[in-house]
Amino acid sequence: MPEQILVTGGAGQLGRVVVERLVAAERPVRALSRRRRSSAGVGWTVGDLRTGRGIDVAVAGVDTIIHCATDYRHEVQTVRTLVEAARWSGQAPHLVYVSIVGVDRVPLGYYRAKLAAEELIAGSGMPYTILRATQFHALVRTILAAAARLPVVPVPRFRFQPVDVRDVAARLVELALGEPQARVPDLGGPEVRTAADLARALLGAAGREKRVVTVPVPGRIARGYAQGGNLAPEHADGVVTFEQYLAERGNATALRYR
Repeated sequence: MPEQILVTGGAGQLGRVVVERLVAAERPVRALSRRRRSSAGVGWTVGDLRTGRGIDVAVAGVDTIIHCATDYRHEVQTVRTLVEAARWSGQAPHLVYVSIVGVDRVPLGYYRAKLAAEELIAGSGMPYTILRATQFHALVRTILAAAARLPVVPVPRFRFQPVDVRDVAARLVELALGEPQARVPDLGGPEVRTAADLARALLGAAGREKRVVTVPVPGRIARGYAQGGNLAPEHADGVVTFEQYLAERGNATALRYR
């Protein structure tokens, strides 16, 4: 029987692309969502990782889980719910988890939660693979678009290495179809860029001319970013650049927040 793969967060930014790639590869796909959905080649199942509702049904009979769902306030709780349901299923599925580069170097609350989730998975006794990726293009664009509303665009003295969601999805699918590897090498975007440089690229894509200024940001979190804790320059394996991503969106949407 073909291997059954569950994708949590199947309707989300990352999960949607993972599901599309699995369907294109003609793999049996089950996708978890909080609402009823329907699409060709996908067996959608309704469940809520925060409450546990429907998760036992979602994991029943699956061989691999690609965990793309994320919860900024309850990350550890939702991962624990998934792990416990998978263990109770008796299947011991391969759990593929996407984390973030810098969770052990930047003391951001959400990063700490992702690191705790990694540790929970590693100690669960389940076969697992953990991939850390740098910030998605969409996140960097959203942050910079907010600053670009002002007459003068203020940006921190940080560097980013934005990666395309399609590059991350491709790597997750590759990992899911292979053997469990524990933590694998990080995945970073193709370029390490200053926030100011990326802001100018965003303004250029929108046909705007504004002055961009770098400003100091105090605190331990800012220091972690300033020291490059969010970067993986030795793993610049992504393909799509920030400019290519913006060009695909078109200048009419470049400065939108979502």
